[in-house]
Amino acid sequence: MRRDLLEIADELRSIAQIGLHFSEGPFDLERYERILALALRLGAVADQRSSEELRRLYKAADEGYVTPKLDVRMGIFREGGVLLVQERTDELWALPGGFVDVGDSPSEAAIRETHEEAGIEVRARRLAGVFDRRLQPESPPSMFHIHKIVFAGELVHPGATPQAGHEVLDARFFPLDALPEPVSYTHLRAHETLR
Repeated sequence: MRRDLLEIADELRSIAQIGLHFSEGPFDLERYERILALALRLGAVADQRSSEELRRLYKAADEGYVTPKLDVRMGIFREGGVLLVQERTDELWALPGGFVDVGDSPSEAAIRETHEEAGIEVRARRLAGVFDRRLQPESPPSMFHIHKIVFAGELVHPGATPQAGHEVLDARFFPLDALPEPVSYTHLRAHETLR
């Protein structure tokens, strides 16, 4: 029970901190501050520390020893084609995926991200590769150190039609010999691994 409460508190804290980082409106900031306060209160009940002690601990964890970010991608193939999504941020085509959220395993995150971006249900079948973004010469510069984890998966419903989610411009299958341009470096590196 204590472990569950601490995991829930950590996930709520993560949602609140991400919201505080990306939100600009005063009402959203207020709501995320409230979620953070509730996370601290829940954590204090489970850990028997004060909310203020936990706030300092959480703050030190994010400002102290920093670890790389974890990004996941899912390779889904059907009839000689690969599922790609067109990213809204840079308009590049890539395998569906995104950052792992607190509380997710990498495979769960890849499944969730594929559903959010392409509107289809998938299963992760195997780990295809782990890449250090810094070591990829074709990778654009980034402020963050990111590890990419690529999974090979399969459709839960083989005839499913991809539908672009709100994070992407488009989602569809492309023949492997007729990929769209421009393609993200992530896709190029992952494609080599999935072959």
